[in-house]
Amino acid sequence: MQLQTTFQSFVRQLYQPVPVYPLVTFRIAFGLMMLLSVLRFWYLGWIEDHYINTKITFKYFGFEWVTLPPPFVVYLLHGLLVLGAVGILIGFAYRLAALLHFCCFTYLELIDLTYYLNHYYFVSLVSLLLVFVPAAQAYSVDSWLQEKYNKTKHQFIYFFLQITSLFSSSPTPLLSNIQIPQWTIWLFKVQIAIVYIYAGIAKMNSTWLLEALPLKIWLLAQDGMPVLGKLFTWEITAYAFSWIGMLYDTTIIFWLTWRPTRLWAYASVIVFHVLTGLLFQIGVFPLVMMIGTLIFFSNEWHYRCLSWLKKSKNSFEDSVKINANQIQANFWVTSGFIVYFLFQIIFPWRFLLYDGNLLWTEQGYRFSWRVMLMEKAGTATFYVQDGATKREGVVDNREFLNPHQEKQMAMQPDMLLQYAHFLAAYYAKKGVQQPKVRAEVYITLNGQPSKLLFDPQLDLTKIQDSWQEKTWLY
Repeated sequence: MQLQTTFQSFVRQLYQPVPVYPLVTFRIAFGLMMLLSVLRFWYLGWIEDHYINTKITFKYFGFEWVTLPPPFVVYLLHGLLVLGAVGILIGFAYRLAALLHFCCFTYLELIDLTYYLNHYYFVSLVSLLLVFVPAAQAYSVDSWLQEKYNKTKHQFIYFFLQITSLFSSSPTPLLSNIQIPQWTIWLFKVQIAIVYIYAGIAKMNSTWLLEALPLKIWLLAQDGMPVLGKLFTWEITAYAFSWIGMLYDTTIIFWLTWRPTRLWAYASVIVFHVLTGLLFQIGVFPLVMMIGTLIFFSNEWHYRCLSWLKKSKNSFEDSVKINANQIQANFWVTSGFIVYFLFQIIFPWRFLLYDGNLLWTEQGYRFSWRVMLMEKAGTATFYVQDGATKREGVVDNREFLNPHQEKQMAMQPDMLLQYAHFLAAYYAKKGVQQPKVRAEVYITLNGQPSKLLFDPQLDLTKIQDSWQEKTWLY
């Protein structure tokens, strides 16, 4: 009985009407950030580096069907990404724009495992969640069109709003409603909380906290930085950064949630991510988190921010009284909310199903919010033997891989296996009979001496990747 009462109270909280403003600023900030990120990616020539000038792409397990399309399609997908980001930013055909952004972004990321990053995974998830929330109910082209329809009753506008309001049983009236169910904001708060807290939990190990690794290695490499360089040569600095990083990740969400500490917490978000961005060259991830955590600010704060875009005669108190109807609970929405986050909470723990050092085997490492936990490098020398003549030759990896692909492949077991199978298929077409592929792979982890990853005499073509434990690794 108590459990049922608690669940009912939880559902009531999910559907508590709240102002739309935090969701609007999140939509605008995310759309702008994605637009600038895609344009930056294009400007730096990374489309060519990642997708055009490549001979092999490494596949995510279970997504082998995601193939590298022709160059014109690659450029088209990035063009559609720009359109999706603009649509999210200005709230035009918003739900379709969010769906377009999710599909194009996720497809491009699934093309090559080489370029996996936690923040790319986060962007895909946020893009997906945006499809299901009414983030264009205010300060958007769609809401402007709704106002036009209310005045003119033009059927073309009505048809457009109906088509673009996916996953909404009553799309047109909702666009004029300033109130939304609380779960639409909780989606993003909980998702951000999972990212931070799991990153902090992952740092709760002896290597990170008691040996200050890999920060000892990374900070020493930054001794030439102006002002702070000398500080990075002190051993105590690495220990301080290790503990501060763990405490920051595990607690920052609570400080952001509590109003008395919110401003100080957000100041620490800026300092933390600016510093990590300068030190470790981790792309747009710092900006993603600085933008994302703004959703923890109050409704009034978001209303004041949006007032810069559109002057309003109403005060915040007056604005939220508009159409403050009770929002009815939806069984499917509630179920989807629970299932989605159960997966997000449970999936990162799958590494417990495997023996061995997670950082060595990397089984269960990806999609688990393990951010900057190791300094790992490898060298991989591949040999292809003709099954008939027993003649063996050394493979020049540069013939097939770009420098980044070779670097990532040389230290990740599943990529090593994929590359071996690629080589077997390639040389079989060249006339090598029943090719046997073996490799000498040496790995160094957190500054330790290099060790063999597996038996160099092992024929990798006889091994198939799977969810099962990689018992062939040392």
